[in-house]
Amino acid sequence: MTATLPPEVQAVFARFITTEFTTVDRRGQPITWPLTPYYRPGGPCIDVTTGLGYPKKADDARANWRVSLLFSDPTGSGIAEAPQVLVQGTADVDDRDLDANRERYRRELAEKLPVAGGDLPPRAFDRWLSWYLTRVYIHVRPERIYAWKDGDVTAEPQLFDAHIEEVRSGHVEEPEEQHDAAGGAVVWDERMQELGARYRDAVISLVAPDGFPFSVRLPVELDRRARRVRIGGAPVGVPWQPGRACLTAHDHPPAFKWQRNFQVRGDLIEEDDGSWSLIPHKLVGGLELPPGSRIAQTRLNMKKIRRYRKTAKRELAKRAAR
Repeated sequence: MTATLPPEVQAVFARFITTEFTTVDRRGQPITWPLTPYYRPGGPCIDVTTGLGYPKKADDARANWRVSLLFSDPTGSGIAEAPQVLVQGTADVDDRDLDANRERYRRELAEKLPVAGGDLPPRAFDRWLSWYLTRVYIHVRPERIYAWKDGDVTAEPQLFDAHIEEVRSGHVEEPEEQHDAAGGAVVWDERMQELGARYRDAVISLVAPDGFPFSVRLPVELDRRARRVRIGGAPVGVPWQPGRACLTAHDHPPAFKWQRNFQVRGDLIEEDDGSWSLIPHKLVGGLELPPGSRIAQTRLNMKKIRRYRKTAKRELAKRAAR
């Protein structure tokens, strides 16, 4: 499908440093994290990858093959007035040759992110970084693509669809699924103070009626009194509905010398005035390398690294027993 796309859309896939990758877990909760996309113009798939020490993204994609990739942050891509592009696709989880995956990751990281690739230690230290360098790839084959010119989601998106009959009929042919709210207590984490301040916009992900995740970047503002996140509008002409949602905030410099990210999971609701809000139920911090020295970054993540090492060891044992 990608070979027939306009050059400007293929350029987004190839040149963006990050994409917001969304899976849907067994409870129907969309989960979105920023990942580095790997794509060759005209290729059948867009690839992302995760470390063996934190395989949940891959596990969720294996259990539910419907995933999405949102390209909404052009930082470092060199593309002026880039479109915002959403890919809904099917996932193939590739852990068939972990040694080959590790070599591929080292090679492609150095090509796409020279600064980050240059910071990797010599191969003699690979065993200590096995939890990170041993990679599981996820090949995403596009099924439906939305493209908003100049990133303007208030306008109708251009649709590129592998299911031509859906484009002609003007609606989705797959059966609709019911998506319940998460419910539960409101969780108010101090890091949420960054929403509307450091992060003027964020990625909102939900599950569309056909079961595919749907993501879009929108302005956000914190409503401390009501203890919810106000969403600045809603995209036009797309499947937008109340239910479980994930709000993801992240940033990085053009050279990707550092990166920060976190997500808020909760319920997307429509207010009485027709606006939209997220009621937060859980804040989750990712593997971050904020501005600062490598020593400081390592100290910040030490607890996570210990956990990731244990997980990677368990994952390797599981595969050896197959």
